[in-house]
Amino acid sequence: MQQTLNRAESKPKAQIWFVLLDFVFYLLLVAFLAGFALYIYSNRDLIIIDFPILLQGAGATIVISLLSMVLATIFGFIGAMGRLSRFTVFRLIAAVYVEVIRGTPILVQLFLWGFGISALLAQAGFNPHDIAFQMMTVVQSNSLVPSEFIFNAAFYGILGLSFNYGAYMTEVFRAGIESVPRGQTEAALSLGLDSAQGLRRIVLPQAIRITIPPFTNYFITLVQDSALLSTIGGVIELQQLTTALASPLSSEPNKQLFVYIFGALIFLAICYPLALLARYLEARMALAY
Repeated sequence: MQQTLNRAESKPKAQIWFVLLDFVFYLLLVAFLAGFALYIYSNRDLIIIDFPILLQGAGATIVISLLSMVLATIFGFIGAMGRLSRFTVFRLIAAVYVEVIRGTPILVQLFLWGFGISALLAQAGFNPHDIAFQMMTVVQSNSLVPSEFIFNAAFYGILGLSFNYGAYMTEVFRAGIESVPRGQTEAALSLGLDSAQGLRRIVLPQAIRITIPPFTNYFITLVQDSALLSTIGGVIELQQLTTALASPLSSEPNKQLFVYIFGALIFLAICYPLALLARYLEARMALAY
């Protein structure tokens, strides 16, 4: 009886502590947000000057990231089909692709694409800028094509990013496909569907739902890694513009730090909606299962 009373007394005390901790947490959160808002307001002059420039860089970052992720998805799906192929040669090629790309630094790969492969293709007469210019001339929009230096750097940078992330997406797609019970494929075959139809109509819809979280994580990381394209020159994206705006302020470290923080906030504004979209799609597709 006494033990029961002691437990009953300890419960309200524990609840009081939880309430106090919640109160302290929200108080600190409000204080932090208020201080951060004041910090932003005190540097409003830099925001007015830099925001239009950084917004252009954000646009370039979004375009580069979208194109890279589309190509990475294609590379990843082809790689996953190779990894799951019945032919040893295809499995071996896909395995080498995945292990070599994942086992070497992405910066080295970007240098290889930007200075090595691009030089070899240029010697062979391949110029992506000329091809794009001619294609846009057909629709009378060649003025939209940037200079050769910028276009070619972005072209090989996008290829480098997509080829790198394609290796990671290969394993994501492979794991997603293999996570679908084999009985699903056998049931599709028993209903008269061939292997391709069973994959397209039965296996892939279930695998896509499983791969959404890692797919989104890699997409968010790719957006951030797009900043590495500045190392091969010519790609004017968000991080490069942030650095260009912050560098002249070296004599004013507080303002220089704010420019970097402001650039990071723009990156956050790009990446956070992707996380929200992934949660929505995951919840939406889970309703069918």
